[in-house]
Amino acid sequence: MNQPESILPSSSPLSQRDAIRLGALFLIGGEALLAIMGALIKFVSDELSTEQIVFFRNLAGLIILIPLVLRQGPSLLKTRVWHWHLMRGLVGVTAMYCYFWAIANMPLTEAFLVKLSSPLFMPLIAWLWLSEKSGKHSLLALIVGFTGVAFILRPGGDDAFTYAALIGLLGAFLAALAKVTIRKLSMTQEPSQRIVFYFGVIAATVSFPAALANWQPVPPSYWLLLFLIGAVATFGQLALTKAYKIAPTGSVGVYAYSAVIYGALMGWLFWDEIPLWTTWLGAALIISSGLINLRK
Repeated sequence: MNQPESILPSSSPLSQRDAIRLGALFLIGGEALLAIMGALIKFVSDELSTEQIVFFRNLAGLIILIPLVLRQGPSLLKTRVWHWHLMRGLVGVTAMYCYFWAIANMPLTEAFLVKLSSPLFMPLIAWLWLSEKSGKHSLLALIVGFTGVAFILRPGGDDAFTYAALIGLLGAFLAALAKVTIRKLSMTQEPSQRIVFYFGVIAATVSFPAALANWQPVPPSYWLLLFLIGAVATFGQLALTKAYKIAPTGSVGVYAYSAVIYGALMGWLFWDEIPLWTTWLGAALIISSGLINLRK
């Protein structure tokens, strides 16, 4: 759900073609890592509460990011916009609760698709909050995208599935709000590293009491899986950040939809999930809406 600043070493200048190829590889790899995170979450959800998983994901990610803080020094922690950091942290961790719960309670492919609807909300939030204008392309993408979401929600279908999808959709909206809050923070000249660090601190702190209140015994073998969830999530986001830093979004953004393929493959291999035709139609519409925005 959060976008850490890349701590990967920068490479020498690349040609445009090489930058696009490398960016695409980072994006595909990053989405693969996030898909693995989703599969791990679905697996451990059989034994652990969503609150525990959210806490350990944030704690592990924070531990991994500590070397970044040590390298930057105490100046990284100075900020005058605590209220925006707090809002970004609270909204982001709530979105994480929704998304992780949706993963545990619905087929993996559908959970990934609902998450991919998050960019559809961003133009609306940015328009209402930041007064950013949205063109006809954004409106068309919004209509096409939410038509796809409707096929995934399948109104009138199984109530439990629809409920899970609605929770996932709420998470997608909150994730979009968190990303627009990041844009607001960037307008105050806050560096990316500081935004990421304070998100980790706030998310881990806020999720700790909920984890204690909903604590389930952790099987010994699950401790490694919990650390892996945080690790693959953090490195997945680092890979996505690196992709968008070295290549234009319009050139490589389409590869973000590889998450649908990963979700369908892992759902089929490990949970015998076969997506319905409505799911594939919804996927086609959501991807089409993304392509419309990318073309813009």
